Amino acid sequence: MEFLCYHRDRPGSMPLRSSLLEEHWSYMDGFSLIARGPTFADGVLTGSVHVVDVPDAAAARAFAFEEPVYQAGGYRDVLVRRWRNVLGRTMWDFAGGREGGGHLVLGFGAGEAVDLVPARPEELVAYGPLLSDDGTAWLGTAPRGWGRRRWSGRRTRRRCSRPVGTTPSRSTSGSSAAGARSGPATPRG
Repeated sequence: MEFLCYHRDRPGSMPLRSSLLEEHWSYMDGFSLIARGPTFADGVLTGSVHVVDVPDAAAARAFAFEEPVYQAGGYRDVLVRRWRNVLGRTMWDFAGGREGGGHLVLGFGAGEAVDLVPARPEELVAYGPLLSDDGTAWLGTAPRGWGRRRWSGRRTRRRCSRPVGTTPSRSTSGSSAAGARSGPATPRG
């Protein structure tokens, strides 16, 4: 099962994160990752996003909460949501460029699932719905794109997807609690 984990940094946690970098990478090397990378707002590191393939929701929570920086108190909060890999690829299969950093947008919704189809899948590293732990309830959508474009609000929905039916009730990006601009991530062995 695929899960999206978003760790938001505690203010001033950069020295702690730096001291645990090797421990963090060693930990990550033990998992099957679909996508990952840091998030930034105005050039400042704000957190990390990881899309991981694990057996179940308990394993996803263990992945998120046993991560060394979390254990050391470096994150102020963590979002763990079931996710479905609509594009069917990993970030290492992504053919697009790495210019200008990436973008993570978490669009939360409620009610009936909204069938969002990526309008430009070649610009997206990862894309999929946010789901309840059992995969039956739609909670929103999470695209991660790459490029120079800054995405926000209605413009994000227009560029990331073509809504069929209604659109998500809320979509955020930038440095808000729900989404952040992501920087480049280098694949590790």
